[in-house]
Amino acid sequence: MLTAELPVAKIIKTRALQTELSVSEKSRYARHLLLPEIGELGQKALKSSRVLIVGAGGLGSPVGLYLAAAGVGHISLIDFDVVDLTNLQRQILFDESDLGKPKADAACKALKALNSEIEVVALKQRLGPTNIEAVFAEFDVIVDGTDNFSTRYLINDAGVLLEKPVVYGSIFRFDGQASLFYAPHGPCYRCLFPKAPPPEHVPNCAEGGVLGVLPGIIGVIQATEALKLLTGVGESLNGRLLTYDAGLMKYSEFSFKKDPDCSVCGKNPIIKTLKESAVSCGITTSSTKPDDMNEISIADFEQLKRSGRAFKLIDVRSAQERAICLIPGAAHIPLAEVAVNHSVLQGDGPIIFHCKSGQRSLSAAKVLIAAGRKDVLSLKGGIIGWIKETKSKQAIY
Repeated sequence: MLTAELPVAKIIKTRALQTELSVSEKSRYARHLLLPEIGELGQKALKSSRVLIVGAGGLGSPVGLYLAAAGVGHISLIDFDVVDLTNLQRQILFDESDLGKPKADAACKALKALNSEIEVVALKQRLGPTNIEAVFAEFDVIVDGTDNFSTRYLINDAGVLLEKPVVYGSIFRFDGQASLFYAPHGPCYRCLFPKAPPPEHVPNCAEGGVLGVLPGIIGVIQATEALKLLTGVGESLNGRLLTYDAGLMKYSEFSFKKDPDCSVCGKNPIIKTLKESAVSCGITTSSTKPDDMNEISIADFEQLKRSGRAFKLIDVRSAQERAICLIPGAAHIPLAEVAVNHSVLQGDGPIIFHCKSGQRSLSAAKVLIAAGRKDVLSLKGGIIGWIKETKSKQAIY
């Protein structure tokens, strides 16, 4: 087996020399002990390791389960969200009894039930520029299970500045990616993707959909990379991007090198402090929101309906989303067609766009405002907010 032991494994193995395995641990991990590449020292290395999983969702679920089963001595999961019914399609750490509970707590409970001999900690906080360095400092390996560009770039930059290996994974629809970023011992995420794409080009994670089994496949690859890192076994994905197409059942791979002009790990880096990108899963932050873009609250929208005044309500979501839930009376013009469908410019009264949460509708409003139409509004909170506030008995996705 090819072996390219990276510095983190050497550090952990030194620590492992002071670690012992109990009788029950030798029995539990016997299949690892039988592997010459891992053996007793490798299992002690796993027991001595500290891994942080960022995001206890679709990717974090299989990563957590397999690292816990493998005997990683300390696992922390950082997530500030709660378990929702829509999570259960792919986030296999949770079941129906966890609905409404903090994800980090529910995830830790599941991992401890799997392996009571390891330490599992829930970090119920949002990872940001002010706390990421302090959080990362305690861990040997960081596993990125996030679903947005903002946090992904932040994790990468912190990993570079602190010289922490980051096991990367991402999923969308039927496609997945995985790699390892470990500067200065290889390229980083910005060497591969120097800048975050414009917000209007970023597919929204909650709205684009994902095949339920896909995070399991990519998450297991991430868990594999983490275990190889910790034990110094095999050839890592350092400098390689692995892609997976579930529709075609096809894996592809290409190599990439460290960019000498990289803004964070290059010869003359310009990123020396941590900050969050303005783009997050298709959502534009308030700092990028044009001053002349208006929103209408759900309460004001309902009042407008009762007033009898003329207005045009336009749903910019996909046909698949409309099949789940819809606001009665809304016309359907997908976001991509708003710019070319001039019929939306006609008629009396304001034009009100709506989408799932109020983000794509802001983009649609921006298009019409640029075209000269002034009385354009976006429904704040989207159809999900409307369903909750009006207590409509429709599905939420």
